[in-house]
Amino acid sequence: MADDLQRPSMFSLQRRERLMDELRRNGSVHIRDIAPVLGVSELTVRRDINAMAEQGLLTRVHGGATLSGPLDAAPAPARTRFPSRYTLGMVVPSLDYYWPHVVSGARAAATLAQARLVLRGSSYDADDDRRQIERLLGSTEVHGLVAAPETGDERGRALLRWLDTLPIPVVLAERRAPRDLPAQNLEWVSTDHPFGAGLAVRHLHAGGHRRIGLLLARHSPTSAHVLTGWQRTVRELGLPADDPHVIELDAVGAHREEVLTRVLEHCRRSGTTALLVHADPEALALAQTCLDQGVRVPEDLAVVAYDDEVAHLSQPALSAVRPPKEHVGRTAVELLLARLQEGDRRPVHRVRVNPALVVRESSSPPGREPDPPPPPRTNPRTNPRTTPGTAPDRRRTR
Repeated sequence: MADDLQRPSMFSLQRRERLMDELRRNGSVHIRDIAPVLGVSELTVRRDINAMAEQGLLTRVHGGATLSGPLDAAPAPARTRFPSRYTLGMVVPSLDYYWPHVVSGARAAATLAQARLVLRGSSYDADDDRRQIERLLGSTEVHGLVAAPETGDERGRALLRWLDTLPIPVVLAERRAPRDLPAQNLEWVSTDHPFGAGLAVRHLHAGGHRRIGLLLARHSPTSAHVLTGWQRTVRELGLPADDPHVIELDAVGAHREEVLTRVLEHCRRSGTTALLVHADPEALALAQTCLDQGVRVPEDLAVVAYDDEVAHLSQPALSAVRPPKEHVGRTAVELLLARLQEGDRRPVHRVRVNPALVVRESSSPPGREPDPPPPPRTNPRTNPRTTPGTAPDRRRTR
């Protein structure tokens, strides 16, 4: 290993150059996504990243790498460079699940534009969101803000109204203002979660399942959008959509095993042979309960998770809907910079992007090989489009 780090072979040099190409193209890479593209193990990619970080070619981040330093010496994508005087603020509700990928994409876009990104963590509480935003704005000169505030109650609505009146441009990430709330200045970029739920249902239907249930994490506003997509798709396919196929699950409850046992009993009684589960931690807990009770996945029960944060760690590995998290962060910063450059003459942009479905063992029909993981940000299912809507949200994991 030491020889490989200190005196890389011709093959490893070519591999690392390919890795740099991906970084220049996308701004960041994830180890588990790039390893299949390079045809090597994740351990080999991790060694390459460590060696290249020591040379100052990139910056290590959790699960991958981002570009570091000026990009003048590298071929840059066809994107506008912005003055380095811009300082952008970013406030997100979590720094351990889901949001690190969004932040990674935002940092990549800011680095490419030679802008400074100042990050603060908050919580899933509108009062704390406002407090953190005010502290950020009071501690340094910020020209624009990317925020992911809590929007699910009246305090959240009041926060959105306040953000809409700030003298700097604000772009929401994975959030949208409700349709009935006037927000003339706010821009946003968010994942189309109903579309993602529909992807999962149609995949399971194509695998022969005719009774497809839904398991939701309680207290997650994203669950409402997943539910909308599930209901719409089962109706379009002519499948049963009667209650109680939608079962809420408290992800942190002390009686998780008892609740999941009831879920499996319901599936047996109702003839449900497949479940869409939001989110990954709940899907992993379900897979573990299936193993403990002798329920075979996918032979007895097919499972698709929603988020694709840790779904691949399950046994069997779980198929999952993968929101384009880094793309959301990158696009939010690009919208903010474009607003700073063009000012009021630029129309307000509200962007919705489609997630992708990663098929693994937990939902593959017999005799079918799982799909390989898609390369970073090249999946044709990711389809930005401009649209208004209701804010996707996620308490605890969003």
